[in-house]
Amino acid sequence: MGLVQHPTNPISEKVIGAAIEVHRYLGPGLLESSYHTCLCRELELRNIAYRSQVALPLEYKGVQTARAYVIDLLVEDSLIVELKSVDKLVPIHSSQLMTYMRLQGVSSALLMNFNVAILPHGIRRILL
Repeated sequence: MGLVQHPTNPISEKVIGAAIEVHRYLGPGLLESSYHTCLCRELELRNIAYRSQVALPLEYKGVQTARAYVIDLLVEDSLIVELKSVDKLVPIHSSQLMTYMRLQGVSSALLMNFNVAILPHGIRRILL
């Protein structure tokens, strides 16, 4: 039986490359906001379209909350990127991201924890 490979998303690969560059430059141990700012700059330098801090509304029993959730990065309107700088990713991080994906109508996302020695060890790909 052969190895089954998941198809790679070219946008995901570009974003991961940009994030690795940021991590190489900054290293682990900083605040999430530092990585966010620098990743935005790196995406700009690479001409990758993105929106930062995208508000997601929530409706509950007829009441609309405009900024119930905030997506860290929405890349090319098709990939959500959620940034963390924590000791360890836990299941609630993935659950949060899947909620964002459903509300935004996006099928792929990256969960990135910059507080690791080697960034690829802190990246999770999530597909709905």
